[in-house]
Amino acid sequence: MSVFDTFARPPCAETLGWQLIEADPDTGTVRVAMEGKPAFCNPGGTIQGGFVAAMLDDTLGPTILVKSNGTHYCATIDLHVSYLAPARPGAITGVGRIVQMGKTIAFLEGELFDADNRCVARATASARVIPTTNVPRA
Repeated sequence: MSVFDTFARPPCAETLGWQLIEADPDTGTVRVAMEGKPAFCNPGGTIQGGFVAAMLDDTLGPTILVKSNGTHYCATIDLHVSYLAPARPGAITGVGRIVQMGKTIAFLEGELFDADNRCVARATASARVIPTTNVPRA
């Protein structure tokens, strides 16, 4: 059983097809799978940048929940995205990690990879660390 099983699944995770692949509580690193749906595409047939940013945000945020063993989650303060290659519909893998975590602020980084394991985007973020006392439980 993972820490994610104790919390209600957020609608954004459902939309993105978010699935946990692995989590390391010692480092706060996560690896997640998402689905780049055709509905996310721009007129050029690639995933629109806002959806790529949302995927990165949903890759980075869970790192705090994992590291804190479910006692804290985070709210993104800022998110800096570098788009490295077109993201095409299909399987997307996100890898997120904590760079540094304090009592109220955390610094995070991560990447998204396509089905060919090509890095399509990377991000850095700062986030407010918040107790999970009011987060809906599963």
